[in-house]
Amino acid sequence: MPSPPPIEIGVFIPIGNNGWLISDNSPTYMPTFELNKAIVQKAESYGFDFALSMIKLRGFGGRTEHWDHNLESFTLMAGIAAVTKKIRLFASTAILTLPPALCARMAVTIDSIAPGRFGVNIVTGWQPAEYEQMSLWPGNAYFGYRYDYAQEYVQVMKDLWTNGKSDFKGKHFTMTDCKLSPSPSSPIEIIAAGQSPRGTQFAAEYADYNFMGASGHNTPQTFSKGSKALKEAADKAGRDVGAMVLFMIISEETDEEARKKWEWYAEGVDLEATGWVAGQAGKDEKADKTATAKRIGGSENPVNLNGGALIGSFETVAKLLDEAAAIEGTKGIMLIFDDFLEGLDKFGKRVQPLMKSRAHVGGVAA
Repeated sequence: MPSPPPIEIGVFIPIGNNGWLISDNSPTYMPTFELNKAIVQKAESYGFDFALSMIKLRGFGGRTEHWDHNLESFTLMAGIAAVTKKIRLFASTAILTLPPALCARMAVTIDSIAPGRFGVNIVTGWQPAEYEQMSLWPGNAYFGYRYDYAQEYVQVMKDLWTNGKSDFKGKHFTMTDCKLSPSPSSPIEIIAAGQSPRGTQFAAEYADYNFMGASGHNTPQTFSKGSKALKEAADKAGRDVGAMVLFMIISEETDEEARKKWEWYAEGVDLEATGWVAGQAGKDEKADKTATAKRIGGSENPVNLNGGALIGSFETVAKLLDEAAAIEGTKGIMLIFDDFLEGLDKFGKRVQPLMKSRAHVGGVAA
């Protein structure tokens, strides 16, 4: 079997309380700058390529108060930019809340702190309650045109970053001699997260990466259909856009130890919180079966929002990550952990050195 190509590795930092496990039995913590700084600095020390922070404006409640406590993405990443040196950083914009011209200027400001290291993740929105609480939800019809809205949003930012001005005239945004200076030190990369055919088209035409979620346990190939669709759309658009796939990592000395830990987390699932998520995800009644909301709202593995999990020994996880890296169209793999600081150490010291796709960073164990 040929070796997988080199792959970028990133960390999806816990900007919301308790990370990505909705369980009474998993590690609990509040989101703080100090915690996230420590996580990104540790990731940087292990040669990680990027760190991404989400934006979440309302949590899921339940016994665990999951994601009821959140920091803001751009200001957090500005702080982290000042205390890191090499790792690339992505902040998320909830496009219904932040005008594109202002977002573009905020991005340039962080680029001045970390030249060439900053990018923007586009969040169109799938959870109406986040925006209804601020009277910013345009109604459920928005689900049908959100990528048209996002397309205009990104075009305005690209105009400003490239030309220093925008006179864009669209259905959703109108710019009149809108100015931006200074310009970014280098092109600012864009991450999208579209899984539906329309979302994939948007990513192929306007983004550099498309965020994807795998599913199941130890089944890294589950995102291959989406990756293939993205590559086909990007080829048609004449652009180089790759999949950035998310995995939760539960790794221990043995497969059995890791499996028992996962089962303990799953036993403590907060069904009140996950039920609320499912209700919100169901608001998009016309969502394609591949849409993010459909996956998040499912019932297969609600303890981690039905995301893909790689569970096993350090050797098992390394092998599975190499399998993911070998899937055509994959540019990056983004990791989440049950305990981020401990998990990063296990990955950096025990998993990454076994990965053929990371030989350029940590080497391959003999």
